[in-house]
Amino acid sequence: MTDVYRELGDYIAAALGDAVLRTEVALGELMVHVPAARIERVLGFLRDDGNCQFKMLVDVCGVDYPDRAQRFDVVYNLLSLTKNQRCRVKVAIGEDDAVPSVVEIYPAAGWFEREAYDMYGIFFDGNPDLRRILTDYGFEGHPFRKDFPLTGYVEVRYDETQKRVIYEPVKLVQEFRSFDFLSPWEGMLQPRPVLPGDEKAGEAAAPAGKTN
Repeated sequence: MTDVYRELGDYIAAALGDAVLRTEVALGELMVHVPAARIERVLGFLRDDGNCQFKMLVDVCGVDYPDRAQRFDVVYNLLSLTKNQRCRVKVAIGEDDAVPSVVEIYPAAGWFEREAYDMYGIFFDGNPDLRRILTDYGFEGHPFRKDFPLTGYVEVRYDETQKRVIYEPVKLVQEFRSFDFLSPWEGMLQPRPVLPGDEKAGEAAAPAGKTN
């Protein structure tokens, strides 16, 4: 299958020219790297060309690389039922950039793009309804970004007095990663780790006293 995907990648690169940055076979699938401005042309070709026929958009997702100049990858996973083949198309963009929406090519992309916007803050130019889809109204931030705190910013609970759901700032009982001296996290950093319960092993090893 690797050779089949490699030949298909060469065919796509030759047909689309500068609309394709490069192709590769990785993780058992064909991967096509595309400039953001050309994503509509590439996906339209992959859907309609007789040698491709990737007519199903399985999903659209994001990947966050905070230390990279182009922080996000937008990944389109395609499936050809006719050819029984898969193709992964990748677009790299900056945090403040937008990717053209592909809802005109794959109508299913509408909700996928909304999810990528909600989770990562990636903008899709031309999406007719780019709203949050998984988080609540007024949610702050984008949960799948690697700089988003694991605790979030607010917690939700039902208040019996007010008889409604209320939002409150997150309050941690113990300071994050504040361990006492018996914690194995800190004990293991010592030259000779001593954990609670080790004293029992020493008592068991001591010689038993003589009895009359």
